[in-house]
Amino acid sequence: MPPRICMRSLLDGLNASLTTTSRLPIRTFSSTSPISAAARKKRKHATLDRYAAAQLERNRLANRTRQAELRAEDALAAGDPVHGRPTPFVESFDAAIDLPDLSPDADSPPAPPAARLKHFFDPDEIEQTLSKAQHLAHPINTAPAHPGDTSPFAELLENHTLQHQTATEAIARITSLTQANNEDLLRVNIQRCIDVFGRHSTDSTLPRKALAASPGPNLSPAAGRRDPAPVPRAGPDTGSSEVQIAILTAKIRAVANALETRGTTDKVTKRDLRLLVHRRQKLLQYLRRKERGGPRWVNVIEKLGLTEATWKGEISL
Repeated sequence: MPPRICMRSLLDGLNASLTTTSRLPIRTFSSTSPISAAARKKRKHATLDRYAAAQLERNRLANRTRQAELRAEDALAAGDPVHGRPTPFVESFDAAIDLPDLSPDADSPPAPPAARLKHFFDPDEIEQTLSKAQHLAHPINTAPAHPGDTSPFAELLENHTLQHQTATEAIARITSLTQANNEDLLRVNIQRCIDVFGRHSTDSTLPRKALAASPGPNLSPAAGRRDPAPVPRAGPDTGSSEVQIAILTAKIRAVANALETRGTTDKVTKRDLRLLVHRRQKLLQYLRRKERGGPRWVNVIEKLGLTEATWKGEISL
């Protein structure tokens, strides 16, 4: 016969096993991920009252508005990446008129600048040609002239004078830049840029930049050293950075004015403007790095009205 099991012993064993199990650490498992920072922040804001939530939203809106104002102020201070700021020399590109020399070193009053004409004409050459034409077309006097003479020769002489005046006015209108097209204006402006910013002209007026002191093993520090004297040039300077920047500024102004009249539908002109602006930006960065804020850099920036927006940062048009 099977042994008889006491109910009391069974209950005591069961209680002992439960007591041992309850002493073990119980580990809980959760299928959900931990709460993120954004969700915790959202839950915290949800617990706020309506007044605190409205005040928080008001502060956030004021912060965004202030940031937009600061960005607008920075953009205004940086200037226009295309036009820069207006200067007399840049504004003279529209009419291709030379400005008088207003330097404080000049003792005498500034002389009027020489007029520039279309088609590579020289004013002195035109004046000599007109004088020679007037002399060749002058009528021949076959009779002695008397005061109050009303002979046919007097009428011929008067007609000849009137015809010469008419021809002079016609030649002046034909060769004047007031009726020139964009190509003639750009050609004259390029020549003006070469004459103003070329080193064949500025070497005698602008001081040479200071070199960094680099003493050798047997040399003393040469504080305040300057660039060596410039080598005499065989012709006008057309390839320096200053001249190229000035020429690009003249082209940019011409293209920008044409784009304003045609509208934004002219994609080709807009692309040309973007290429010219970026090319000028690279030259400006090179000149600034090379001159280290020297007199040539200051001369280019002041005369052309170039701001930080024309060379600093990213330019998007």
